Amino acid sequence: MPERVRDRCGDLPGGQRLGVEDPSPAPDPSRLGGRFPALGTGFRHAGSVRLEDLPVPETVATRSAEEVLRRYAGPALVNHAVRSALFAAAYGRLTGVAYDPELLQVAGLLHDLGLEAPFDSHRLPFEVAGGEVAWVFGAGLGWPAERRQRLAEAVVRHMWDEVDPVVAPEGHLLERATSLDISGRRLDEWPAEFRADVLAAWPRLDLAERFTSCFADQAARKPDSLAAAAMRSGLEERIAANPLAG
Repeated sequence: MPERVRDRCGDLPGGQRLGVEDPSPAPDPSRLGGRFPALGTGFRHAGSVRLEDLPVPETVATRSAEEVLRRYAGPALVNHAVRSALFAAAYGRLTGVAYDPELLQVAGLLHDLGLEAPFDSHRLPFEVAGGEVAWVFGAGLGWPAERRQRLAEAVVRHMWDEVDPVVAPEGHLLERATSLDISGRRLDEWPAEFRADVLAAWPRLDLAERFTSCFADQAARKPDSLAAAAMRSGLEERIAANPLAG
């Protein structure tokens, strides 16, 4: 696939909504500034975690998700997706949240596909479009309806301000992980050595420029979306100031 398609946002329209229905109330976009604040409080480690000890599922689903990701996303967004999956799994181990490792890995790899031109919708927020892609992906794997729905909702919820870990553990972990990788939220809730190992293996490249461009494009076309609210609340500055970028 040509790089101009792989690396740009919004070149092609997306499809119609297929059926990702989230029973929980959507977050108030006016609160999205709270999604990227300084380090939170009240966190307690359940232990430590090392990259070499973290189980990364090797299944048909995870291998296929990585293949899809690498076909449609540029290098910086590929690395972001892999880091997000790893940060999410590590956060689950650190906090004792029980989750489905395979489902979380797939959600982490696919969560930003709604930003890519072949899946971008000019009507739906990118995370909702991405949830639809995830639902179809799960259906192609033959996953039961409940499991593919859970996958889709994890992708949608990664943009939320907060996600209840009891209601949606994978969505909770992915929200925490993507917030860390994009803006450095709750940085110290992951061990410094673990963060360094992940960044060394999957460097950030030009993620700041690429992600800011994608969100600016989403905001311009979808002013009522959470991406637009994030840009209005200073996301570009928070991305630039992310300690992980240093």
